[in-house]
Amino acid sequence: MKRLEEKILTDGIAVDENILKVDSFINHQVDPVLMDEIGEELAGHFKDRGITKVATIESSGIAPALTCAKALGVPMVILKKQPSKTLNSDLYQTIVTSYTKGTSYELTLSSKFVGADDHVLIIDDFLANGEAATGALRLIRKSHATIAGVGVVIEKAFQPGREKLETQGIEVYALARIARMAAGVIEFAE
Repeated sequence: MKRLEEKILTDGIAVDENILKVDSFINHQVDPVLMDEIGEELAGHFKDRGITKVATIESSGIAPALTCAKALGVPMVILKKQPSKTLNSDLYQTIVTSYTKGTSYELTLSSKFVGADDHVLIIDDFLANGEAATGALRLIRKSHATIAGVGVVIEKAFQPGREKLETQGIEVYALARIARMAAGVIEFAE
């Protein structure tokens, strides 16, 4: 997606070879016009697949997942990282290790919101090592739903996330694919 790539180049900050800050327009402050375009693009790629739900992991995936779900006309389900006093029965849970934060968390999905009749599209802001997406896949599979694919806003194509998902038979669609980063340097994959 050309406009997204341009925004990454003008407003994104490559801290080093692994960390890209896009907090001014994607995951802290959100550019709503760009996010609507992102949602439309993701929905357009996965349309006509019989998707019944869009799922994402809180919190940075919420904005693109919501705009994608809106474009598809289906509900969005948030996979929770934080324990909840009200979300405490009939749960699917799995442990996920965050590459960015270097910590693990328990990902939770209520069985009320995804079931065997659902065909779920997973949306996230980044794909790097694929740990978060793999955790989301485990939860969706525990609900006996089927997976339509994984859509991401930005893929670090130099990291193993895509391969990890594709070896599981999952289609991955990324709007911007970064081939290489270094401090102050961002190069896109063809």
